[in-house]
Amino acid sequence: MTAQTMSPLHVTVVVGSNRHGRFGPVVADWLLGRVRAREDLTVDVLDVAGADLPTSMARTEEAAAALSGVTPKLAAADAFVVLTPEYNHSFPAGLKNLIDWHYSEWRAKPVALVSYGGLAGGLRATEHLRQVFAELHAVTVRDTVSFHGAAGSFDGEGALKDPTGPDAAARTMLDQLTWWGRALREAKRRHPYGE
Repeated sequence: MTAQTMSPLHVTVVVGSNRHGRFGPVVADWLLGRVRAREDLTVDVLDVAGADLPTSMARTEEAAAALSGVTPKLAAADAFVVLTPEYNHSFPAGLKNLIDWHYSEWRAKPVALVSYGGLAGGLRATEHLRQVFAELHAVTVRDTVSFHGAAGSFDGEGALKDPTGPDAAARTMLDQLTWWGRALREAKRRHPYGE
């Protein structure tokens, strides 16, 4: 293996909800604990709630200025973990806006999906995201982490009441993300994607 293959992958965790009163930060804190515990990953966080995204898709100077704090975080990532709630059987508009403003930043990179919601645990949102990321030439990893009845899974301090299943699922998902991230990083080094 090359030194680049062995060097830690730079992962950007995208917190995909900007709704008032959102539960996302609780799940994000748990997720970040799992990512930061790994020596093979480094992490950056991009929270849609803090991103000043343009509301119009017009490519203007104002839009470019608004994206100047977001685009570099996406571009620097070797891989992504996208955290999404399920709103109306899909993912939030703010997350779609973030995704749609970027193209090459997602391209030929792996994406892991973590979801939360009611009975479905956000799984319908993750299935919609798979289609969107496929169109952007990103690779979604097979295994996900989902929290069914998310608010009841965590205590008042933000800790999981029973971490056994979610911790195991996160380990599997992050192992897959790491494999894909290393493989794609090495492949792009040898032959840039699309050339």
